[in-house]
Amino acid sequence: MKPTSGPEEARRPTSDIRVFASNCSMHGVGHVFGPGSLSLRRGMWAAAVVLSVVTFLYQVAGRVRYYREYHHQTALDERESHQLVFPAVTLCNINPLRRSRLTPNDLHWAGAALLGLDPTEHATFLRALGRPPAPPGFMPSPTFDMAQLYDRAGHSLDDMLLDCRFRGEPCGPENFTMVFTRMGKCYTFNSGTDGAELLTTIRGGIGNGLDLMLDVQQEEYLPVWKDDEETPFEVGIKVQIHSQEEPPIIDQLGLGVSPGFQTFISCQQQQLSFLPPPWGDCSSVSLNPNYEPEPSDPLGSPSSSPPYSLMGCRLVCETRYVARKCGCRMMYMPGSAPVCSPQQYKDCAHPAIDAMLRKDACACPNPCASTRYAKELSMVRMPSRSAARFLSRKLNRSEAYIAENVLALEVFFEALNYETVEQKKAYEMSELLGDIGGQMGLFIGASLLTILEILDYLCEVFQDKVLGYFWNRRHSQRHSSTNLLQEGLGGHRTQVPHLSLGPRPPTPPCAVTKTLSASHRTCYLVTRL
Repeated sequence: MKPTSGPEEARRPTSDIRVFASNCSMHGVGHVFGPGSLSLRRGMWAAAVVLSVVTFLYQVAGRVRYYREYHHQTALDERESHQLVFPAVTLCNINPLRRSRLTPNDLHWAGAALLGLDPTEHATFLRALGRPPAPPGFMPSPTFDMAQLYDRAGHSLDDMLLDCRFRGEPCGPENFTMVFTRMGKCYTFNSGTDGAELLTTIRGGIGNGLDLMLDVQQEEYLPVWKDDEETPFEVGIKVQIHSQEEPPIIDQLGLGVSPGFQTFISCQQQQLSFLPPPWGDCSSVSLNPNYEPEPSDPLGSPSSSPPYSLMGCRLVCETRYVARKCGCRMMYMPGSAPVCSPQQYKDCAHPAIDAMLRKDACACPNPCASTRYAKELSMVRMPSRSAARFLSRKLNRSEAYIAENVLALEVFFEALNYETVEQKKAYEMSELLGDIGGQMGLFIGASLLTILEILDYLCEVFQDKVLGYFWNRRHSQRHSSTNLLQEGLGGHRTQVPHLSLGPRPPTPPCAVTKTLSASHRTCYLVTRL
């Protein structure tokens, strides 16, 4: 505040509005509450100040309202890198079970659920597989595990993988991790599970990624017995390229690779970043796949669950739905619920999953941070006539077999650059404060220190008006009490000489006071008087 000037202002208390107006840094207030009588000039200044304050408050309300709407904007950028983590590559044979590994016990337990076979058709189906029928007196096992069936009868990578190279260096089945999906037994390259170091690449283009040659083993494909939704008519491999944080959903997102062709898949990494509520709807809380009947704790502990991903959320949602409807889970689903029996697969699990996918019952928000891969696919026929004999000698297979069963696959980065898609807050708190400060300076010529001046003035008013009122009231009550005591003491002393009881020692003033009041403080006051 500016120092006061003049004898008249010096005599006024600091709670006086004219003293405040003459010293306040807010523009126009001094002209409204300055000395002098009411005039047209003062009225115009008052109207200007009120209009400026109202406009300022209107603008601030608009800015606050806009901030409370939590707008966001999306920024797209392309960045270069000297090294990129190679994605996870999951492979599944379209045929889920090898015909040579099926037994009469498998048909007894899973024939109806997986193949649509009636018990009377088991012998005919075994003959179609080239297998002998069940021996007389055959007794099925007391229990049956679907996961063990797929693990035993699914295609083995040791048999399918003919050649493997990564960045020109040899690789093998030890570089793959077995994983169950809805398509059965599958294999993931560069999964990063069990603390394995993730592979990276330092160049883009063909020859700087994963190069595979695979045998689809058509002779092991199951015969098509009935036409239903689960019957595969294709031959080949399904491939999904995904990040290590996402589980493979290869039955829905896989790319088909056919034998007799060399397929090239060019990738470009995309890093996505979304905002949490209230600016966006992303989530980073991992879900527990175990079904909880009580809705009190629907979320699992993030420390015991994998990182949140969109595909992981959908898989957990499906797991909970099947566990709630059927009391079990399918073999590829996470969690601790028991694996469904073949009959539960047929009667409950498969219909429940199909119905859930049709109505899209899982509401999964985007992850706050994720990585995905844009893909471009091209292919050429293989082998050429000149290469057929060489491959026939190398693989010890006929040329016809190679044309019907062998495929080549190359997965690589197009270039060592990646795209970033990032959601950002369109209006930050700092921008809101800056706008409020700008409007405050524009319309009323004030700043943050002006607000402190106003608060200081209000404290002076409270101290002078409110506390002063109670102080004066208490002081006046004290004076009136003292006057009453003095009057009472004087009247009692005038009556003492009229008594005819003889001479008496004078009564101390305090004793007289005690007859009027039991307060020691009142006694002290009268004694002093």
